[in-house]
Amino acid sequence: MLAADLIHDWNTLADAFDYSSVRGVELNDETLRDGLQSPSVTDPGLADKAQLLHLMAALGIASADIGLPGAGPRARRQVEALAREIAQARLPLAPNCAARTVRADIEPIVDAAQASGLPIEAACFIGSSPIRQYAEDWSLERMLRATADAVGFAVAEGLPVMYVTEDTTRAAPETLKALYGTAIRCGARRLCLADTVGHATPNGVRQLVRFVRREIIEPSGAAVQLDWHGHRDRGLAMPNALAAIEEGANRIHGTALGIGERCGNTEMDLLLVNLKLLGLHAWDLARLPDYVQHVARICGVGVAYNWPVFGADAYRTGTGVHAAAIVKAKAKGDDVLADHVYSGVPAALFGLAQRIEISPMSGLSNVRWWLAEHGYDASLAELCEQVLAAAKQADHTLSDAEVHALCATYAQQRQAAPLLATPPGGEPR
Repeated sequence: MLAADLIHDWNTLADAFDYSSVRGVELNDETLRDGLQSPSVTDPGLADKAQLLHLMAALGIASADIGLPGAGPRARRQVEALAREIAQARLPLAPNCAARTVRADIEPIVDAAQASGLPIEAACFIGSSPIRQYAEDWSLERMLRATADAVGFAVAEGLPVMYVTEDTTRAAPETLKALYGTAIRCGARRLCLADTVGHATPNGVRQLVRFVRREIIEPSGAAVQLDWHGHRDRGLAMPNALAAIEEGANRIHGTALGIGERCGNTEMDLLLVNLKLLGLHAWDLARLPDYVQHVARICGVGVAYNWPVFGADAYRTGTGVHAAAIVKAKAKGDDVLADHVYSGVPAALFGLAQRIEISPMSGLSNVRWWLAEHGYDASLAELCEQVLAAAKQADHTLSDAEVHALCATYAQQRQAAPLLATPPGGEPR
């Protein structure tokens, strides 16, 4: 019997959104730009950044922000080098670069595009909310002039343009109409809605995306794509990204492990997981753990033990009831069943596996499983009881070394080796 036949999926009932109607959602990876704006991460070396681009391409990520070359000479050199890497390796990855709506920020993007032979998209950004306008002493007229000049210049230089309004989720409708309308008339063919400070709720996202599509893009008559760029300040980045998809956003931005300024960005790794489960991402994601671990290493960030899918505890259980269910599923000879019975996200889909360990909450199922997995004779009832008794007295999940030591003590007490089975790929211990 298929695992799907054993799961009643409330997610798909009644007025649930039909994700099968969605076509062509793309992903834009912001790890190498917005992600590196976190004050707690390390800016990696060029070789590590290039390797990350290869991992992005292997995961079916469509595009990547490779930096803000207007930030200085080092950023400019690295952007050119990363663009060359994409070109020379023929990676199926479209590059883009962030730029303020000023020519000085756009000029180095033009240079990088010419040096690499790639059409690098200019992501021209400007603040759009009333609070930002007040703090900066910007008039709308000034913002419209800057928009027209920057977008017009980039288009004249042969760059595709994504026009980004910062703080879109707190901007007034008429301001957005004016800014986006100007950008479209000047040649921008992609608009990006940015929840810059993580203000939005899913309902707010739906209203905003719907407004921009119906009131701005459709009346323009231009073939304009729509991006969503979210942040995690309220912990709503993932549901907000899904809401944007449901309302017709064409491309979603994210960063590996959600790194970024303040609380970070939409988590690209978890976005890939969710899109895969929703049937919206066809690529094999077996290398997704490599992507996560690579970013954790090169940026000097840890992966939380309870991080979904990729944290140390994601597929690890020491609870007797949970372990018993997995063991019983395994006993039926059905690995898929065992991977689903206590997991909403199957481990095998991402090259991972379920782990059963021994803790104070364990039962004999945990012990027998662990012993068998490590080459011991799990039929030795006294050994099983001895290990379980030690676990019940502990205040933590026993480490492999601790359980091995308990087995060794048992052997010494009986003057016999408890390891009567042969470990996979090895000799009896």
